[in-house]
Amino acid sequence: MHQPPAPNFRPVTIFDGVFAAAKRQPEKVALIERDRRLTFRTLAERARRVAAGAHAMAGGTRCHTAVMLPNCLEFMEIVGGLATAGLAPAIVNHQSTANELANICNNAEARILFAHADQEEVVRQARLDTVATIILVGRDYEDWLGRSQDRAADYGVQEWETFGLHYTSGTTGLPKGGLVPHRARTLLMYAMAVEYGCFGPDDRALTACPLATGGGFAFGLAPIFFGGTLVIQPRFDPEETLHFIDRERITNINVVPTHVDRMVKLGAGTFGKYDLTSLKALMSGGAAFPMPTKERAIELFGPTVLHEMYGSVEGGIQANLRPADQLRKPNSVGLPFPLNEARYLNEAGEDVAPGETGEFFWRSPTLFNGYWKNPQATQDLMRGDWLSVGDLARADAEGYIHIVGRKKEMIISGGTNIYPAEIEQVMNAHPLVAESAVVGVPDPEWGETVRAFVALKPGGELQAEELAAFCRQTLSRYKVPKSFRFLDKLPRDSAMGKIQRKVLRDLPPG
Repeated sequence: MHQPPAPNFRPVTIFDGVFAAAKRQPEKVALIERDRRLTFRTLAERARRVAAGAHAMAGGTRCHTAVMLPNCLEFMEIVGGLATAGLAPAIVNHQSTANELANICNNAEARILFAHADQEEVVRQARLDTVATIILVGRDYEDWLGRSQDRAADYGVQEWETFGLHYTSGTTGLPKGGLVPHRARTLLMYAMAVEYGCFGPDDRALTACPLATGGGFAFGLAPIFFGGTLVIQPRFDPEETLHFIDRERITNINVVPTHVDRMVKLGAGTFGKYDLTSLKALMSGGAAFPMPTKERAIELFGPTVLHEMYGSVEGGIQANLRPADQLRKPNSVGLPFPLNEARYLNEAGEDVAPGETGEFFWRSPTLFNGYWKNPQATQDLMRGDWLSVGDLARADAEGYIHIVGRKKEMIISGGTNIYPAEIEQVMNAHPLVAESAVVGVPDPEWGETVRAFVALKPGGELQAEELAAFCRQTLSRYKVPKSFRFLDKLPRDSAMGKIQRKVLRDLPPG
């Protein structure tokens, strides 16, 4: 029987660590962005103002909100303040088009949108059915914040409630909002502190990934949650990153393999100009790590810093390959992360023997609460309390996890998930296109890039650049195919009539 919490029970929410750090060391610098610095005292005050102001605008009730911001100081205080007030934000990629922004805001039923002034045109073009108020950072945000109260109110938020919605598309190409609870993210941050050993009060982190991604946000929040310092890099630049590590005495950095590839291509001469000895951990995720890049990274950064992780919006971080195993366990994503249990099931739902391939499932207290307004999609991921995002994997004799393929056809380019169905829907809307198929092809810099195969309607004539320009009207630039091949018809299997993507992958670009 469920027992009520003890009288001294207090739920832990995602910004509680920041508020505690503000009382412990109020004048310590929490955030750095270029020449701007924010102390813990000021960060906590501004987050409380966001919470109070948004709570008042929502009429004192709970609702969803939305945030579309680049990497900037304001990102953390706005997301933290909204979550503190129980006004869970849908976190939108800053590069989103008007159509993409509208899809997410309307699905989330967001009533307040915080965006950046440099995206005002996109915001104004978006058909926002539920948003009643738009606040632009760099335009009216500071005035709005100044009119809000700085008060430490108890909004009654429980740790199992949603702190934010991270959107991820599925096989239909439609966005799905992952409901991530406070409990899942706070427990994940404690697990990160244990696994990586670089999230204490004396540590200094550098963002190289967008804070708007699930992983980018977790690795941006953890440093300040535990009272450390976060240095925000608005846009990734390889040599600037080395400069920041040296100048700010950075102890940890979260990257994707594309970032590492660009840094190691600078060469030993450039690396030699910077003191990187403060670095404890370089944590890479989001895509498979090419071995030549990994070997060069170990040579230039040293043998004790590189971690390769495997994770998802739905489950947080599920596995990590530690520095000592990088060359010993090629093509592995490591051992299960703290708090995670793994299993591998065949089509009948039975556990497979070690060394055999099965669908990779795991369970952990860091799992999400499901997809917003999509119980069927949530149910499709679960077997009891075990979750899978559709990857196929095997465990070796030592329990190390090897991802061998995907049940879904997701493409990962530069650490960003790209879903073929979304792109195909856009291309198929072109009046000259009969059908299309998108696949990921290997790329030494990005891991994978998007290639499109297109069959035109009879008599149709279309150039690749024309179709690319059509796609750019609706899709973010990173989703637009990098190469096209026009075919008379797409190959299909005779039994089910399904497009044979493997055949397409083996074709030259044409």
